[in-house]
Amino acid sequence: MLPTENRLRRREDFATAVRRGRRAGRPLLVVHLSGATDPHAPGESAPPTRAGFVVSKAVGGAVVRNAVKRRLRHLMRDRVALLPPGSLVVVRALPGAGDADHAQLARDLDAALRRLLGGGAR
Repeated sequence: MLPTENRLRRREDFATAVRRGRRAGRPLLVVHLSGATDPHAPGESAPPTRAGFVVSKAVGGAVVRNAVKRRLRHLMRDRVALLPPGSLVVVRALPGAGDADHAQLARDLDAALRRLLGGGAR
């Protein structure tokens, strides 16, 4: 489970990440990354990285949507430490995510995060 301090909950935070952030799309999901703070800035310590998930009815019924959200939360728990402090991450599942297994979701999430963090080409 993703720790409470790393969860994105407010509508305004989701909107900020989607509107102002960079986006990387993969066949099963789209990842938005926004608000990375400067690690060398003086003053207060940076807030923790927070992640939120959007899984629409296009993915499947309630049981399928909740299973996809649980898988994505579990995957993000291991990857939150790799992201810059203070960043906001929104992971939007696409319709194919309901039929995908854990390894496929992990592969797409890793590829999208690598691209957003500057480690991969288009």
